[in-house]
Amino acid sequence: MTDTAVSVRPAPGTRLMFRWRKWDGGPHWVHECVYLGSDEWGDWFGQLPGWDSSRPGRTFAPQHPNVTLLPPSGDYAYTRNAAPHHTKIYIDIAWDLRWQDGEPTGIDMDLDVVERTDTGVYVDDQDEWDEHRVAYDYPLDLVERLESLTADLERRVTVHAAPFDDATGDAWLARLAALDLG
Repeated sequence: MTDTAVSVRPAPGTRLMFRWRKWDGGPHWVHECVYLGSDEWGDWFGQLPGWDSSRPGRTFAPQHPNVTLLPPSGDYAYTRNAAPHHTKIYIDIAWDLRWQDGEPTGIDMDLDVVERTDTGVYVDDQDEWDEHRVAYDYPLDLVERLESLTADLERRVTVHAAPFDDATGDAWLARLAALDLG
């Protein structure tokens, strides 16, 4: 679902906002980040400690660097946190994740695939998904597609298939660290 009308990405090192919304159009998370570039997996963004992440009613400043992948499919955003963060991988299942007006934006669909150093790989926020798919009347074909995607991502993260392997995430974390953003 990446916007094909946007053929030119910002230059690596360009700061921007990654904007999420909910299915009903309501605001959700907004993350201050930097565009890092792209590879065979899609577009990558980085976030440094202390940068803003906020949503209505909550503000969060990360304590560790992280990088996020927006794949061409536009159906998830994969975040890899740098050590010693206990949440190594956090994947937001999404809809309509794309470039809009020069910034990444998408709909957070509640389900998340998580890998923690202390508890392993699991699917998070199933309760939110169950509640919202009824309350927002998600189309049945979308429900089936995203539940299948979630199961596939959980399997791929468990076996550390690229881009969910250490080498891919570490390379982008190194690229983030090498930027002069002072």
